[in-house]
Amino acid sequence: MTTPPRKRRLPPLNALRAFEAAARHLSFSAAAEELSVTLSAVSHQIRHLEELLDVPLFLRSPRGLRLSEEGALLLPGLTLGFDHLAEAVAKLADRKTEGVISVSMLSTFAMYWFIPRLPHFQSQHPDIDVRIATGSTPADVDRDGFDCSIRYGTADAWPEMVATRLFAETLVPVCIPALARDLKKPADLIGLKRLHARLRRDDWALWALAAGLSDNPDFDPAAGPVFDTRSLVIQAALQGLGVAVLDPILVADHLDTGRLVKPFDVSSLQGGAYWLVCPPARAETPRLRALRAWLLEEAAG
Repeated sequence: MTTPPRKRRLPPLNALRAFEAAARHLSFSAAAEELSVTLSAVSHQIRHLEELLDVPLFLRSPRGLRLSEEGALLLPGLTLGFDHLAEAVAKLADRKTEGVISVSMLSTFAMYWFIPRLPHFQSQHPDIDVRIATGSTPADVDRDGFDCSIRYGTADAWPEMVATRLFAETLVPVCIPALARDLKKPADLIGLKRLHARLRRDDWALWALAAGLSDNPDFDPAAGPVFDTRSLVIQAALQGLGVAVLDPILVADHLDTGRLVKPFDVSSLQGGAYWLVCPPARAETPRLRALRAWLLEEAAG
């Protein structure tokens, strides 16, 4: 006589996911953001789960949220289970897209660094198609289903990801040769327009600190027109609208051809760097290893 298959008696999956995310973050709002649902939806799911299990899962106090004894007992098994589910789905997705790698990055980085070098990668790996997504802010790799992302930040910015440092960022002023003729020293910038990217408004202040202009009352690092992206800042600089402060690696082609020049040797080394960031479950897939090796080669060159 065969034994009938054991039936799993589980609460609703959405309720378990809501609890697991809230318990990891000790925050209902952070769980709502991770799951792309409303705060009230997370609260409702957790309340429903507590009613089904007939135990409190959280202890709420003026000092914040903490797990109850029952919640602390439940969390490790759920986290492990969801990790296994994610890995299983990732393996299936890998089989279906063995010849495709999807990468998210900022639009300026894609346009001026990644895409000009992409033919090198395609010649080395003609069997891998690279799909690129861009935006004004980097995508969430796990949530949005990308294999990896190239991001700017510091080493501790992605504790749950596998992060590989590519290169640090340096800031230098660049402009067309006609504007550079009258720029003999950093203080000569006072009379010229300084170009800014909306999300990088501190860049001129950082460079001014390195150039010894921070204490000059006539140098306002925030003055000048503001553009939505650094791509637009580069185009404005090429049109002679002012001086931009950028990482020279983004405008290497324009510097090589002489369309832009660096009027000073003064540069500012930022605290951050560009990193290749990917979920642990995808970090060692063959196509990710190939992309990582190529990026490191390009960054070193």
